[in-house]
Amino acid sequence: MKKLFVALILLLPICNSHAQDSRINVLQNLEHSGASRQDSGLTATITSATRLFGEKDDLTTVICIIPSDMQVDVIGSDSTYFHVYYEDYEGYIYRRHAILNKAEAPEPERAGEQNNFQEQEQQPLQQVSRFTYLESKYGTNMAARLAAGKIWKGMSSEMVRDSWGTPKKITRHISDNNVMEEWLYNNTWLYIDNDILSDWGPIR
Repeated sequence: MKKLFVALILLLPICNSHAQDSRINVLQNLEHSGASRQDSGLTATITSATRLFGEKDDLTTVICIIPSDMQVDVIGSDSTYFHVYYEDYEGYIYRRHAILNKAEAPEPERAGEQNNFQEQEQQPLQQVSRFTYLESKYGTNMAARLAAGKIWKGMSSEMVRDSWGTPKKITRHISDNNVMEEWLYNNTWLYIDNDILSDWGPIR
């Protein structure tokens, strides 16, 4: 009888521990099965091919490579990563590899609330994301000039696009090994000589 009593005392903590683990597992399973993909309304466009990490603290947990120009749903962020959904995967990407898109038009009954959210949250995030992208590509000083929309003679055509965006029209002239392009924006023309900005002026 004494041995049976001792055996019950020894088994009791094990049973309690097993029951506790079972409850934790049940809660985790319920959380995972009940966690539906929520649409935050925020999307981002991938600016250069990037890795989707399963854990942001473990860069060996690469789920897949997201190609450039793909869209992802953004559900959270910090100073370094976006927490995103891509296709059927959930994970983390570097913020510098994506730019937040403008949100779709809000529902009429919540228009005021949504507009406040856009002004206070989305626009600053988008600006920070663009600057981070430019900074990783050109360095801090150059990124500041490009983010401010500056142009100068001697900059590359890629820098011009990063500063002013895609021109409305490009006229190209090829002579021997020289490629001369005229880029037209709203009120300005730019001369690109062999992918280098050489001159600009107002459209008359």
